[in-house]
Amino acid sequence: MLLDAASMYFRAYYGVPESITAPDGTPVNAIRGFTDMVARLVSERKPTRLVACLDLDWRPRFRVEALPSYKAHRIAGGEPDTAPYGVPEEVPDTLAPQVPILLEVLAAAGIAVAGAKGYEADDVIGTLAARERTDAVSVVSGDRDLMQVVREEPTPVRLIYVGRGLAKAETMGPAEVAAKYGVPVDRAGEAYAEMAMLRGDPSDGLPGVPGVGAKTAATLVSRFSSWHELRDAVIDTDDKRLTPPVRAKLAAAAPYLAVVEPVVRVARDAQVDFFGDDDVLPAEPVDPDRLTELASTWGLAGSVDRLVAALKR
Repeated sequence: MLLDAASMYFRAYYGVPESITAPDGTPVNAIRGFTDMVARLVSERKPTRLVACLDLDWRPRFRVEALPSYKAHRIAGGEPDTAPYGVPEEVPDTLAPQVPILLEVLAAAGIAVAGAKGYEADDVIGTLAARERTDAVSVVSGDRDLMQVVREEPTPVRLIYVGRGLAKAETMGPAEVAAKYGVPVDRAGEAYAEMAMLRGDPSDGLPGVPGVGAKTAATLVSRFSSWHELRDAVIDTDDKRLTPPVRAKLAAAAPYLAVVEPVVRVARDAQVDFFGDDDVLPAEPVDPDRLTELASTWGLAGSVDRLVAALKR
């Protein structure tokens, strides 16, 4: 099981009241919510291996250099059109201090954490999922971009999509992605990424192709076997799979189409570093004394108890 940690703790922060505090009054709502989500996932899904994947660079250089608008609107104090990479994301003041504590809780529990310098959590997940040849993989995220990692072979990869909360989680594989978005089932993950390139995504600063919405994008990627084949058809006026009006729209967006692919596709070859010894989920905390201390200091006893009980599975 691969957790999109930032996606999950942001959702925990906004989903659990900030009135949930430590004895000293420090908000711990994100920690409590995240820990409870992990406990529930472990209890219900029973993974044997678990990795919390981190954003070590939420706005990687290679993506910003290809498309400067990428996530520019999320920058703390930045100008959308000129903000460089490597500047801090706008994070609520009461969330940022909770993240190091959360990482301490995970370490004491024995839950592996991983990241890749210069890459986002999506890329860590994409790389670890691509490497896996033994176990089925469950990816937990509220980010639709990770629908592109679903597959059947060589081992199944599913997205547990928690965009509407864990209680309403949807398990998405190739069949579900194909049915929901109208893309080919035999290459559903790849086609979802191509559809996203065409339609754009304002939440990530992706402009998309003007005049091409989700339905047209899905229709287009269904007619071609690859992104490169689609782009070649824009130039080849004899290719009847594109109507003249759609070809004109794609041709007008040629500079964007030339650079967007590495921005949208998750990496499969990031240099992933693990913070911890093993991704095997332990049956009991690796440092119970430290975990007890953290629970006491930060008022996390209930959440920590639920996590420990889930580990015993």
